[in-house]
Amino acid sequence: MDGNTLVREYLVLGLRLDRLHPGLVDSYTGDRALRRAVDDEPRPHPAALAERAGLLRRELPGTELEPERKRFLAAHLTALECTARKLAGVRIGFVDEVRAYFQVDLVPGDPDEYRRAHARLDEVLPGGGPLRERLADYRVEETVPPRLLAAAVHELSSALRDEVRQHYALPDHEIVEYEVVTDKPWSGFNYYLGDFRSRVAINADLGHRMSNLPHLVAHESYPGHHTEHCRKEVGLVGKRGQLEQSLFVINTPQCLMAEGMAELGLHAAVGPGWGRWTERIMRDLGLRMEGDQAERVEEAVAGLITVRQDAALMLHDRRASEDDVVAFLRRWLLIPEGRARQMLRFIGDPLWRAYTTTYVEGARLVRAWLDLSPPTGTQAERYLRLLDEPLVPEALRDDLRSAVPRLPHHPG
Repeated sequence: MDGNTLVREYLVLGLRLDRLHPGLVDSYTGDRALRRAVDDEPRPHPAALAERAGLLRRELPGTELEPERKRFLAAHLTALECTARKLAGVRIGFVDEVRAYFQVDLVPGDPDEYRRAHARLDEVLPGGGPLRERLADYRVEETVPPRLLAAAVHELSSALRDEVRQHYALPDHEIVEYEVVTDKPWSGFNYYLGDFRSRVAINADLGHRMSNLPHLVAHESYPGHHTEHCRKEVGLVGKRGQLEQSLFVINTPQCLMAEGMAELGLHAAVGPGWGRWTERIMRDLGLRMEGDQAERVEEAVAGLITVRQDAALMLHDRRASEDDVVAFLRRWLLIPEGRARQMLRFIGDPLWRAYTTTYVEGARLVRAWLDLSPPTGTQAERYLRLLDEPLVPEALRDDLRSAVPRLPHHPG
């Protein structure tokens, strides 16, 4: 099988899986005729798709594709095979499922680290009384009023777009349209529509905070998901003909890379001082925010990043009750029951149950990789590599093991 045929079969495999579980394909910007042909086929059997994924993976080494493309496709065929096997009714342990999807071996978090994070929060939050109550009061004070949510999102998006365009070229006609929605298991979602257009939905149910909203907008748009899709559509697909990049499937290594870099979006676009930067934008909307304080609180809360992943392990690996998982989330994240139930809704969803790992391990891996000190190349250039290249988690780990990331190449 030649490389072009294998790539086409990979695209067909992903589109067929989406027939069995609609929503599994997050975006597809390739040949519309191919999608129509798949949609017109008889409904596929998941066991046959699992077998096909395994066959393609075995054929891959013999193709003429470049090593980086082979590595990308091998990782993603492994993930799609796992998805197909699950859809066929095969019982796969949660830890094995996460490994197949994301090239991650789950390790539970350290409660002592959570206690240290609580201690840091205790130091930076003003006032007396129980820490949970002080944190709740602080978050109420910095909540964006619902009537100003859309305006705040647009102002942040415009400012972030200006920051990103100083470092990374974007197509002149790229655009992000925002909508405020309710009753969703997530806080925000990017629907990439192709042709450099995204629709970003913001879930109003969560009560967005001034210190969280810039992270969310950076994550979904600039320099996160929208920016990555645009640059890969221009570079990998348009200039280099890597058509496999026109397909983005949920529960693949692609997701861990994308969520990791998106979680670090504000870090890459603005960096230290993002609190005061946000404070100025909020002031123009008539909102008062203490930027330096916001940074101190968010830095302390970052020590609790693994709590959500631990909750997923409890629910799916240790078979804990939902009430026990909610109690665990409330204890360590210091959140009310309603917010904990919303988190449980996400980690309990059949499609999204493993996905929390992409935020936790993705952010941890990308941050470590960005913070390497190479002999040449800036952090902005390394972030550009994440936006432009078909990297998988193991590629970043190879760089971390050698402590010398490869030099940037193939500019978009």
